[in-house]
Amino acid sequence: MSSESLQLTRRRLLKQTFAFSAAAILGQGYRQVSAQEVAKTASHLLMIGDWGPEKEWKPQEAVARGMAAYTKDMTVKPEALFLLGDNFYGSFKGGLKNPRWKSQFEDMYPADVFPGPCYAMLGNHDYDDEPEIKLKAQLAYAAENPGTRWTMPAKWYRMEHPQVNPLMTVLVLDSNYKNRVASLTPEEKAEQDKWLRAELAKPRTTPWLVVMGHHPLYTNGVHGDSKTLIAAWDKLFREHKVDFYFCGHDHDMQHMEFEGHPTSFVLSGGGGARVRDFKNGVVHGPFGQAIHGFTHLEVTPDRFVVRHIDANRKLLHAFEKDRSSKVTIVS
Repeated sequence: MSSESLQLTRRRLLKQTFAFSAAAILGQGYRQVSAQEVAKTASHLLMIGDWGPEKEWKPQEAVARGMAAYTKDMTVKPEALFLLGDNFYGSFKGGLKNPRWKSQFEDMYPADVFPGPCYAMLGNHDYDDEPEIKLKAQLAYAAENPGTRWTMPAKWYRMEHPQVNPLMTVLVLDSNYKNRVASLTPEEKAEQDKWLRAELAKPRTTPWLVVMGHHPLYTNGVHGDSKTLIAAWDKLFREHKVDFYFCGHDHDMQHMEFEGHPTSFVLSGGGGARVRDFKNGVVHGPFGQAIHGFTHLEVTPDRFVVRHIDANRKLLHAFEKDRSSKVTIVS
């Protein structure tokens, strides 16, 4: 499919959405990314969400193998791996001593393939399933295991990447405002909201401003748009011209653009948990598909490329954004 601008009216955007949706359902146009398409001088990062199922590991293993083979094909070393929450589903007996730390994290994403830090955030299953054990273990794991790549210094935190001559500022949020069993306390919500406002108000020191959390503001998935997060964050994203919001939660892959909105909304929830079909089709566009896969970020000072890749290393969807906020569909 030829490249075209996404600076569109809402009506044109919806028309394009359904065109992309139909192509995705039919599986037309899928291809391998060639190594020549990937800028070797760029910063390369990978992203997965909803990745740690308790029992059925085959999809997680397939995505992990796909990521490893993809980086080899592209002849790039990922500088970091973003883990978008729902890191471990189900029971987590033993907490810091649970063997799933080794089998589903350290060995699943080995250091020789993924040598950089693994920036993690909390999802609803990290709260709802044994929060007193699992949540505390995730926050304490790095301190108890020196040398691990697991990075979760707090429930919400700021980081810049790379550390030398950084290209992007990343604000990692705890989006657990309203869960089935446990969530942020009212005091924590107020503290995080105050922190977020202060961070966004700081002068920008990097070309790209990125926010990440587990839950989406907008989604085509079964959970639907989050009125709570839209009310809390959307105005701030607009005001401070946040370039990207990356999330998981719905077990699928999506890319959403809204006319006049500076933020590209990207959902990468195909890391290993069972995928779920869309509830009402693809309403927010230009792309959505319920499939296992991962996301590749290619970042330079002037250009930010996002690629959704399936477990078989086939390109599902790609777009690029320039410093003027122009979004162009690449594939």
